[in-house]
Parts: sequence; structure tokens; C-alpha cells
Amino acid sequence: MRTREITGTAILGALVVVFDYMFKFAGIKIPFPLLPVLKFDLDGIPIVLSLLLYGPYSALTTCFVAFAAILARSGDALGASMKALAEFATVIGMIPFYRLGPGRLRGVSVVSGAAVRISIMVAATLAVWPLLFKSQSAALAFVPFSAGFNAVAAAISISGGFLIYGALSKRAPALLPNAHNQDARGHRQPSRAPDN
Repeated sequence: MRTREITGTAILGALVVVFDYMFKFAGIKIPFPLLPVLKFDLDGIPIVLSLLLYGPYSALTTCFVAFAAILARSGDALGASMKALAEFATVIGMIPFYRLGPGRLRGVSVVSGAAVRISIMVAATLAVWPLLFKSQSAALAFVPFSAGFNAVAAAISISGGFLIYGALSKRAPALLPNAHNQDARGHRQPSRAPDN
């Protein structure tokens, strides 16, 4: 990673920590209406933004920062792991499509990110729940709630990331790391703000 990417990733990782601690200690996490024990936050937005700005390694790093921050705050390794896994699954689903230009094609990135997150988190729920609560039937009953919650959480993270990226590309394109991209032969490519 170049110095600019490392610096940007560090800033976005710090933003993940700020969001996590702020939402937790201010008590402003938003409960999922169908199952209020599940709560929404904005931790995923800097993670998605790190993918859009700096690529998959940056996103993986910010996911790890999210895991470490939640673990340090709560001491709950399982909760920290599930949160980091959910955000990482969103990013994994976006990777094949996140660089697509036109807005309608970016929709594929949104759908793919949400679908991968839902699939992985449903599988993780089915794997972990019986170990904790000794009830496979309760785990199966929880699946629709997990799927609905993760669909909305993915939409928040991805939409927020694209919204901020779009604002940066229009108002401060020089801040984007690909403002002076080079092609595979090393030739300078003109900077172009992605379509929204």
C-alpha cells in the first residue's frame, strides 16, 4: 500500500472506532423493529468507503479495526467477530462490481454486497446459535430476522459509502486516490469523477 492509502485507511479505521464508541456510549443505536435486540449503527460506512477509495486490503484492515474496537470495548469476542464478519461479507460481495461506473451498474454492487452478507450471516447464525442455546429450531426461527436485519444493515453501509464517495468525487476530486490513475503500461489517465 502507498503512503496515501495507508494514511487514508488509518483515518477510516479511526472513524470506525469513533462511530462504534459514540453509538454505543451515547445509546443511539437504532433497534431493528422486528427484533429490537438487533441494532443498527454506522460502523460499516467507513469500511465500505475504504473499499471504494483504496481497495480490498484497506477494507479488510478497517474490518479488523472494527473487530478490535468492539472486542476492546465489550470483551465479547463472539459479538465482535460477528460484526466484523458481517461487514467483511458486505465488502466481499461488492468487490467484483464496486468499480463499475454508471449508477445502474453500481446497483449490482449493492445487491451483491447485501446478498453475500445475508448468506454468510445466516450460515454463521445457524452455526453459532445451537452452540450457545442448544436449539436448532430456535436458530431456524431466527433466520428470517437475521436476513432482514442484514439486508437493511448492508443497504445502510453501502449506500452511505457510495453517498460519501460521490460527494468527494464531485466536490473534492483531488482527494480521491485515483485522481491520477495509471494504466497497466504506466501512462497517466485523466481523472474522472465516477457517475452516480
